[in-house]
Amino acid sequence: VFTGKANCPYYAKAEHLADCLQATLPNFRVHKITQHPDKWEQWLHDICETNGWEHRESPIVWRELLDRGGKGQLLGGLNDFLEYAQRYYGITSMMLSEEMLDIAEENLQAHLEIVKEDEEIKSLIKPVQIWITSASAPICYQLIPLLANGEVFGMTTEISIHLLDTGQFKEVLCSIVMEAEDMAFPLLRSILEHTEIDEAFIEADVIIVLDDVLLNLEVQSLENYIREVSEICQVYAPLIEKNAKSEVRVISSGKTFANLKAMLIMTYGPSIKPENIIAVATAWESAAKAMLARKLNMSTAGVKDVIVWGNTTGSNYIDLSHAKLYGYDCAIWGPANFQRPLLNMIYDREWIHSEFLSAQGSLRSRVGRCTGMLPAHAVATALQYWYHGSPPGEIVSMGVLSEGQFCVPEGIIFSMPVRFQNGNWEVIKELEIDGTTQEVLGRLAHELIQEKLVALKEIKEIHPY
Repeated sequence: VFTGKANCPYYAKAEHLADCLQATLPNFRVHKITQHPDKWEQWLHDICETNGWEHRESPIVWRELLDRGGKGQLLGGLNDFLEYAQRYYGITSMMLSEEMLDIAEENLQAHLEIVKEDEEIKSLIKPVQIWITSASAPICYQLIPLLANGEVFGMTTEISIHLLDTGQFKEVLCSIVMEAEDMAFPLLRSILEHTEIDEAFIEADVIIVLDDVLLNLEVQSLENYIREVSEICQVYAPLIEKNAKSEVRVISSGKTFANLKAMLIMTYGPSIKPENIIAVATAWESAAKAMLARKLNMSTAGVKDVIVWGNTTGSNYIDLSHAKLYGYDCAIWGPANFQRPLLNMIYDREWIHSEFLSAQGSLRSRVGRCTGMLPAHAVATALQYWYHGSPPGEIVSMGVLSEGQFCVPEGIIFSMPVRFQNGNWEVIKELEIDGTTQEVLGRLAHELIQEKLVALKEIKEIHPY
């Protein structure tokens, strides 16, 4: 075995002599390991430490005792190998210094080309790196199978999942890792647990933020809870900037302050692209469609274009003015793409306002009690749309950075109608809304602005300059 720095002339001479021996002797076999000059010292240290050898120069030559087993037998450097070849086989090298330098330069160029080719090949099969924060939460347990079954990123795309949480949840994370490995998902390249915050988000393609604070306003004020959220994001955002890929996509979810978390990650991580940070509203959208379908005695899949406005984990408004029904069993039937306006089919308007839209209604109660399956499906659906596009012609609700659309003030994360295409999203600006809806949006925006002001106040108190 011959190993040395790619640009080392002594390695070039040893390699040339080895090739001559292999061509001359029927049972002489050569294996070459060329190292980049920058990696040579560390590689040499590691191989010598593993085998108990003492060697400090390029090249290093040893024999692999394949027929006898055991560790390799160190021969030494160039001079040792020259002496070995002369004594055993009566062959030596007459290569001149100028030839050695030329071959060393060729070796370096060939090595760089091979490394580049290997990197290109690896990039084609490199798995999507997914990081999940607060991974001990029940939603994570439900989310992993949805991410690993191939429907979210594609049936040919491998993924690596990284579970991040504090040390007190290490045992929980290890249990999740073991169970996921036992399921043997073909596309799950690896799943790892992390409890050291400094190593968070390394090479991340996707980050799913599940952190929650448990609200109990009888114990402490809303401002204190917002301070907790600010502190979490203040840790995460710089790490995302430092460790994650430049095009990393961040999804804010959880049961509390999803919009605020997304906004604070933008604030603390100014180099993260704002269009790459969203807050999930799909859970509200799905639950609303299901409740409407039960009222109409039809399939949930036939309810489309229900819009969720505002705060995805706070005050929001479910807008049915654009909602449509497909496949509804009524007096008029048509082809598969035939649709009816939902509000024309629901005659019990009292139910809409008392049960469906009210702050104490069953819809809000149902979403508030969900801890796993529905929010996990919401995150997976958002990612699937982001990577592969939302259904053509359909309206999707998502918390995104407002740029003044629908007269919503700029600079807040606000759930509004969007469409996903070609790996990006865009707000459906051409959608018309009436005066009543516009008034509601103003109130919802005010709540989010107040959250933002409180959070920014906390930032200024921590960093007054």
